[in-house]
Amino acid sequence: MTTLHVVKVFVGPEGRGGNPLGVFLDGAAVPADRRQAVAADLGFSETVFVEPGTTRVRIYTPALELPFAGHPLVGTSWLLAQREKPAEVLVTPAGDVPTWVDEAGRHWIRGRADWAPAMELRQFANPAEIDALTEPPDPDGFVDAWAWQDEVRGEVRARVFAPSHGVPEDEATGSAAVRLVTSLGRPITVRQGVGSVLYARPGPAGTADVGGTTILVDERPYRP
Repeated sequence: MTTLHVVKVFVGPEGRGGNPLGVFLDGAAVPADRRQAVAADLGFSETVFVEPGTTRVRIYTPALELPFAGHPLVGTSWLLAQREKPAEVLVTPAGDVPTWVDEAGRHWIRGRADWAPAMELRQFANPAEIDALTEPPDPDGFVDAWAWQDEVRGEVRARVFAPSHGVPEDEATGSAAVRLVTSLGRPITVRQGVGSVLYARPGPAGTADVGGTTILVDERPYRP
């Protein structure tokens, strides 16, 4: 028996949106050969397993393991700060990911676009076209469908569809924000899904920063 923490990451105003995430702070309680099955059983877009006493993390979608992903790392950074101690770096299979909290209480991570899953950044003419989508643009792919909501202010409307990763539609996708902000080369605010908000900006030496608000939803026993 271990403890499952469920948080929502990239929560918008008035608590709207936010992408659910499962986190096991005692990741060693779940055998490595059971983690993929546990992630599929939970059904979150990602589930994180933290190696106890360290900041090493492993990230699984319902279908496969990812070397890097935005919302799991932002959410884990927040949870470690609440339940254990703040982490300055999260260690992922892709590389070391710096993390910090800003004056507004938002947790941030820094990564590289080439660490993120391969995806298509498909630009649409306006937010109405994004809202009108009723199915994934690519039924077997990974698409960030986006449009400028206000180009001058850097405001983006987006929806992300990742059926290739076992996620028909993702409520908030940090890795997509990392890829998009790297492509655009300017700070952006992304309104994704039903109400999530992601903040992203270019970082030093070709990196990208993404951050947002996280809240705790549930904490319960779980038998792997």
